[in-house]
Amino acid sequence: MNKVILMGRLTRDPEVRYSAGDNSMAIARYTLAVDRRFKRDGEATADFIGCVAFGRSAEFAEKYFRQGLKVVVSGRIQTGSYTNRDGQKVYTTDVVVEDQEFAESKAASDNYRGGNFGGQAAPSAPTAGGSGSADGFMNIPDGIDEDLPFN
Repeated sequence: MNKVILMGRLTRDPEVRYSAGDNSMAIARYTLAVDRRFKRDGEATADFIGCVAFGRSAEFAEKYFRQGLKVVVSGRIQTGSYTNRDGQKVYTTDVVVEDQEFAESKAASDNYRGGNFGGQAAPSAPTAGGSGSADGFMNIPDGIDEDLPFN
């Protein structure tokens, strides 16, 4: 079985091209910076993994994905090779995207790109109704458990 699931941040905006011919298809390439679970010498490290999406997935990436956005990608690993202009053989490894989705809210992504916080959730800001927060979860007021019938 060849299946991979990644969560990381885009290192730059996707590069999108369209195939030639009657049935032109979008092809998006982007790189994810995926944090490693363990730190090396006390510093966080990351792997930079190339991803390629085709068709509607590529069009989605072109429209919505931007540098710094945290996404979850699932797909399969594909290896290949080609000969470059200098005559040297170059080996490639990419994740062919089967599914991709956002891994954080737009507000959290905007805060990350703006440098407002370093890996921590943005502080919740009251909304017009006073019950929401920046992470999309409702704030639960203190003492609410006293009013619950199953307490």
